[in-house]
Amino acid sequence: MPIRENKFARRAREAKQSEVKKTASRDEQPTPEEHLARLEEDIRRLKVEFDIYFNGAAKRPPYDTKGRVDTLIKRLADERTLTFAQRYRYNSLAARYNSFSQLWRRTVQEREEGRGILARRAPAPEEPKQAGPKTFVCADARHDVATIKSLYETLVEAKRACGEPTEDLSFSRFHRMVAEKSEALKGRAGCERVHFSVDVKDGRVSFKAKAEK
Repeated sequence: MPIRENKFARRAREAKQSEVKKTASRDEQPTPEEHLARLEEDIRRLKVEFDIYFNGAAKRPPYDTKGRVDTLIKRLADERTLTFAQRYRYNSLAARYNSFSQLWRRTVQEREEGRGILARRAPAPEEPKQAGPKTFVCADARHDVATIKSLYETLVEAKRACGEPTEDLSFSRFHRMVAEKSEALKGRAGCERVHFSVDVKDGRVSFKAKAEK
């Protein structure tokens, strides 16, 4: 006939089983020495991953791995059971990691700023190819308003494209100047028409008038 277990014996047995479970659970936790070995290996791996990223073989920085290393660094910093030798090893690893982190942060920032500048910088517009001067021929500058108006608009457009001021160049003033120059040229050359040209050379506007032979 089996002997019944009284409640005191049962409680003692359960307490012993609980203590065994706690001891096993503690034994499964990594020791400080194992944490330090893991930290050293993770720092080495993280450096390799950043090197791969900076060499263009990865699309994004290894921030996931870096986050795990940061967590382990903080956990060991608060670990009170480290021996003097373990604390010394931890400080050496933490200093190495901080040095790497500063270098990685600067390099990533420079790369991102470089991309931003390139993204914002519009390509420099090519200078328009010069198709030669635009010419106008006028026999009576005082009365051929349509021709002088086209000449005026062409000149103003060229000046604006070259960044030259046009505020003081009103059409009435320009018309009067062209008419006087035209009459003077026809009088000197004995011709009936005057040849006007608007050209752009080396970023500057050239406006010329000559007697048509």
